[in-house]
Amino acid sequence: MAKGYLKINVYNDTVANPVKNATVNILKNEQEIFTTTTNENGQTELITLDTVNKSYSEEEQYGTRPYETYDIVVTALGLTNTRLNGVQIFDGVTSIQDIYMTSIDDTQTEDIESITPNTLWGDYPPNIWNEETSEDQQIAPIILKQVLVPPTIVVHDGIPSNSSAPNYTVQFTDYIKNVASSEVYSTWPEETIKANILAIISFTLNRIYTEWYRSRGYDFTITSTTSYDQKYTRNGTIFEPISKIVDQIFTEYIRSGIRMEPLLAHYKSNTTEEGYLSQWGAKDLGDKGYTALQILRYYYGDNINIYTAETTQSYPYSFTSPLKEGDCSIDVYILQNSLNYIRGSYPGIPVIQNPTGYFNNDTEDAVKTFQSIFSLSQTGTVNYQTWYKISYILSAVKDLTESVYS
Repeated sequence: MAKGYLKINVYNDTVANPVKNATVNILKNEQEIFTTTTNENGQTELITLDTVNKSYSEEEQYGTRPYETYDIVVTALGLTNTRLNGVQIFDGVTSIQDIYMTSIDDTQTEDIESITPNTLWGDYPPNIWNEETSEDQQIAPIILKQVLVPPTIVVHDGIPSNSSAPNYTVQFTDYIKNVASSEVYSTWPEETIKANILAIISFTLNRIYTEWYRSRGYDFTITSTTSYDQKYTRNGTIFEPISKIVDQIFTEYIRSGIRMEPLLAHYKSNTTEEGYLSQWGAKDLGDKGYTALQILRYYYGDNINIYTAETTQSYPYSFTSPLKEGDCSIDVYILQNSLNYIRGSYPGIPVIQNPTGYFNNDTEDAVKTFQSIFSLSQTGTVNYQTWYKISYILSAVKDLTESVYS
């Protein structure tokens, strides 16, 4: 029997408030197969689970679902019991599952949600972008002055005209990880996954750059439906290989020739239609050794190139340069104080005694622990991706602190 791995993070409403000592039960066919508790950072240990062989994710014609699913039930003192069905486990892959609990409500004894299948396995409506474009061609889109990666985007969980569907504000990188984990298989070649992620980022940045929905009077950035956009799965499972690639390239996108806007990079599971990337075809090209850029040019044309977008800064401090052991600067001092502040919510992070601006062993240990908690490469060096995550968590923790004491 093939094995996959699962790490669960439990929060009370927000990532700034991890829940320690929560009881986590893993169920299969309503039978409890594993029980554990969360540590001081709201995390479980790495759990090993049975799954199907990854060969089922290698060929489209297989009729067997290429991953196994489990249900999770979480209980914690003072919080509503939470159940999440359909957590996905692939052969040899670590699945990262966030669980958000809420305070006990007299009207509700249990929160129950289900994760929908991957789009390559499930039955989803086809994209209707050609019809959408022709219907709205009279509306001139608002175009931003430059391509920007925002800290968060607003996802409408339904078709645009469904005003009763909820909107979710999601960190940009979390959105890209969620869509990629919903749209491709994490067992595929790295360059295939990277090509798909670049298409997903580019599609998303096109919606942002052209203000596609806001210019039409909507109060959101993008929808969660495959009819118009990409599949966003509320509380979906994130897969570590996908997460690591997104952290590396989340500011990169593709565009064609001299056009300034990010390419509205459409894709289908398998197609020869011009202007679309074939996901299964990209998998085959990855098997043959094609790079991500070669795959993208194969489907979108030889004029495709990769560019880097600017990030908008709503965080306290901007990234300047990588920080490592032995460095001494004001940026190191800011880093040390930021990690000590975050430690108020994540006590597993070692305290940095007497921050001085010198990157010492204590600082490296704190950085490595932070990277471990948030599924970043544990290098002990603060690169752009680690700084971006530290800034995001710092803002979340400060917002929580201010709401408690305001």
